[in-house]
Formats: sequence, C-alpha cells, structure tokens
Amino acid sequence: MNIRPLADRVVILPAPAEEKTIGGIIIPDTAKEKPLKGEVKAVGNGTKDEEMILKVGDQVLYGKYAGTEIELDGTKYLIMRQSDVLAVLG
Repeated sequence: MNIRPLADRVVILPAPAEEKTIGGIIIPDTAKEKPLKGEVKAVGNGTKDEEMILKVGDQVLYGKYAGTEIELDGTKYLIMRQSDVLAVLG
C-alpha cells in the first residue's frame, strides 16, 4: 500500500462483514452491520502531544461511526485518528 497517514492518523483494513441469514433469507449488503474491528495497515508519526502507540499489524476495535472510508487499488480502508480506536486485540 502506498499511503502514509499524517500526525496521529491510522489506516485500517476493516474485517469483512459477516454473512447473516434469517430462515434462509440472505441479508443484503446495505442491511449488514458495519464491522467494528480491523487491522492497522499504516500509521502516522504521532504529534508532540500524543505519541503513536499503534503499530502496523495490530488488530483493533473502533467505534461504529469512526473514520473516513477511502478506496485504494479497489480495496476499502478506513482512515481515523488514533483516539478513535477503542482497543487493541490480543
């Protein structure tokens, strides 16, 4: 990936949305829950007030409406501030 976030921002690859069926009915993409976890793919350098503690490869949880969706090379990513990340898994 050829992107370098600035300051305290991180780029996250969201986990795929889970396929859900109800009694044999497949739920359309528009009704699926937005995934709330993903993998950090790129990090900024932090700011003088906030050190960057996330690193590439971290599995993280983030808020439901956190970040801005971007598309690079046909893949959708989220870019958000480090403070929008709620937890690191593992």
